[in-house]
Amino acid sequence: MSTDAFFMWAVVTGAFGWGYVIYGWKQRRVVPLVAGIILCSFPYFVSNAWCSIAIGIVFIVLPFVVRI
Repeated sequence: MSTDAFFMWAVVTGAFGWGYVIYGWKQRRVVPLVAGIILCSFPYFVSNAWCSIAIGIVFIVLPFVVRI
C-alpha cells in the first residue's frame, strides 16, 4: 500500500473518530467517545498499513456492536 493511501486512510479514520467523539460527548455515551478518541489517535502510533486498516475497521464497527 502506498503512503498516499495510508494517509488517506488516516484521514478517513480521523473523520469517523471526530464524528464519534462529538456523538459520544453529546449523547453521554462512553463507547462511541472512546472509539472516537482511539480512531483519531491510533494512526500516529501504527505504521503498518494493513494493521491500520484492521484496527480502523474494528473501531468503526465497535459502537454498533457494543451498546453500553
